[in-house]
Amino acid sequence: MPPSASRFAAVADLLGDAVVRRVFPCATIEVGGRDDVYWRHACGTLSYDDAATPATLDTVFDLASLTKVLATTTLVMQAVDAGALRLDDPVGRWLDEWRGEDRSTVTVADLLEHAGGLTTHLSFFRDHQGRAEFQHAICTLPLEYPPRSQSVYSDLGFVLLAFLVADAAGSHGVGGGLDDQFDRLAQRLDLGDLRYRPPAAWRHRTAPTEVDPWRGRLLRGEVHDENGWALGGVAGHTGLFGTAPAVGRFARALLETLDGGARLATPATLARFLQHSTVPGSSRALGWDTMLVTSSCGHRLSADAIGHTGFTGTSLWVDPQQDLYVVLLTNRVHPTRHNDAILAVRPAVHDAVVEALGG
Repeated sequence: MPPSASRFAAVADLLGDAVVRRVFPCATIEVGGRDDVYWRHACGTLSYDDAATPATLDTVFDLASLTKVLATTTLVMQAVDAGALRLDDPVGRWLDEWRGEDRSTVTVADLLEHAGGLTTHLSFFRDHQGRAEFQHAICTLPLEYPPRSQSVYSDLGFVLLAFLVADAAGSHGVGGGLDDQFDRLAQRLDLGDLRYRPPAAWRHRTAPTEVDPWRGRLLRGEVHDENGWALGGVAGHTGLFGTAPAVGRFARALLETLDGGARLATPATLARFLQHSTVPGSSRALGWDTMLVTSSCGHRLSADAIGHTGFTGTSLWVDPQQDLYVVLLTNRVHPTRHNDAILAVRPAVHDAVVEALGG
């Protein structure tokens, strides 16, 4: 039997206080385990306007870099299971422009571990658009460090992974880009409201992100990340929109797969993806981040917990040892990205969740 909602009063208070302090206009949270949802909650309004709509569990958020694990990493796992892609494949096998001695040994796994030598982020959107231009720019970019000598979180590596996934699926007789492949996955798993390029019908319940000076408008229902926008809203590093219950369904599928259910991939493949990187100083697995005392998940999750955050104010942490997941979605970048108060709120919320469950 799920714990009563009253046990999570301290968590609700933390989120409500964050809304009052303008850490973010609104938030939704879902806490659960493999077989059940323990608690759901929504607070705040979609924006700071006087007549703004209150947030509900149906509120849609720009998930930002949660896309890296929900979509890209999962689709790479499926391509590995299908024999269409191997983790030790050199990137140059798939992308002809990835040439040069400095990068010849970089593999698919290196990109997933953020250890391929690529820099964190560059503003390609200012003068590049579409796959061909982004692929050429990233593949010919001088590497920032020798591959596998360190781990530097990189959007650029995941931009390339999306291209690899599309090409690998095509070579294996499965059509469609990243969005089509993810739509098929979401339908199979019955994830609900979770997709790239959300339809206009979602707009009224979508939390706005930033007033973007580059595009000259308030962003609502279009991807916040500028490089993602220049790629048409479908990218390996960003682009997914969804609700907390939809992300929660994904988290339960992940826990079921870890328990042998083969929902997202074969259990053996998922286990390989969750192994800690051997790269010096890295906290990464393949796609996923892992538990550290400095993590956004606080101090009370188990050592084998995995998770990820999104720049817009989103996060997902999954703790197989405690049979626990926590989805926290906010629009902390509204009306501007220059607000990092969420950095203190995230760990406090996760600690309070574990305390509420008696951990």
